[in-house]
Amino acid sequence: MKHLLVLFATFLLFFFVFNASAQDDKKEGYQFTPVKELKATPVKNQYRSGTCWSFSGISFLESELLRLGKGEYDLSEMYVVRCSYLDKAIKYVRMHGNTSFAGGGQFHDVVNVINKYGMLPESVYPGLLEGEKNHIHGEIDEVLKAYVDAILKNKNKELSKNWIAGLEGILDAYFGEVPIEFTYNGKKYTPRSFADQLGLKLNDYIYLTSFTHHPFYTPFAIEIPDNWAWGLVYNVTMDELMAVIDNSVNNGYTVGWATDVSEQGFSWTKGIAIIPEKDYEDLSDLERGKWSDMSKEEKDALVYHLNKPGTEKAITQELRQECFDNYLTTDDHGMHITGTAKDQNGTKYYQVKNSWGITGNPYQGYLYASEAFVKFKTISVMVNKESVPKDILKKLKL
Repeated sequence: MKHLLVLFATFLLFFFVFNASAQDDKKEGYQFTPVKELKATPVKNQYRSGTCWSFSGISFLESELLRLGKGEYDLSEMYVVRCSYLDKAIKYVRMHGNTSFAGGGQFHDVVNVINKYGMLPESVYPGLLEGEKNHIHGEIDEVLKAYVDAILKNKNKELSKNWIAGLEGILDAYFGEVPIEFTYNGKKYTPRSFADQLGLKLNDYIYLTSFTHHPFYTPFAIEIPDNWAWGLVYNVTMDELMAVIDNSVNNGYTVGWATDVSEQGFSWTKGIAIIPEKDYEDLSDLERGKWSDMSKEEKDALVYHLNKPGTEKAITQELRQECFDNYLTTDDHGMHITGTAKDQNGTKYYQVKNSWGITGNPYQGYLYASEAFVKFKTISVMVNKESVPKDILKKLKL
């Protein structure tokens, strides 16, 4: 009996020590408390396609429809991608190949497609390759690029009248033919009439950034490869850009967010995006490659920051510009800001909806980007101009 009592006491001691240790570990990890959560549609998966701009832009518009009381829509990202590829090819040929032609794009491309071609629901136009459940664009991207390059190299000395029809044939083969008319929820639509019945005021959506190589409060075509359409963004100060984001979220408007995810403080598996105070050697490779090239001391320091809130770098307008000019801030990814939160230290974060599915991530496809990260690594944002502070709108003459 005495032996059993000792054994039981030992077990209790082990249990309490282990539990206390587990609780301490839990306390040391990131603990997020929501401050503002806005309505958004379910997380999707762009999978093996460079179409984040379409997924995030569509997600933003779907949240706008929710905000406006229009109900939940599942709009077709691939319809936007298909139409953009057509316009992109025409631009590429007109420019004699001296512009970008790839799967990437910008938020304005989504709005441009809807204005020009209308819209389709996902159920009508999923845009999937035959037999596939996810988007895989390696082949289609290469085929389309080879086609437009062949058009440029032809020896006919002039373009045939068939080259666009040939391009559309390729797009139909990979993405599916665009229906002239379709039925949705018991009603017949065309792509144009479906887009119109959504009731979105597309001219109300504007794009902003913050760089010093152009004058503030003027629009300019941001110099990034994916801006193939030369879309304009309004330039404001860094603090004003953050004020726009905050004012939007605080007043019930979500934000389309184009950013750099090649940072060592960006971790999908941890669900966080931070800017540690200490500088690490910049390595312009994927996250795994960066990790393998880091020293043990750097790994230990970065692990600390990824596992426990710490001090972040002070971000300035000058630092933003320096990193953009030196290709240390690049246009990698588009996502969707849907709220704010704070960690256990009271540090502010933005709740961000991604388009990489929900597996391999602790927050069901969302992540938390610190205020420092958003301030530092934002390339541009898409917002409803109704959510922009009036003093900033006045400076932009809007």
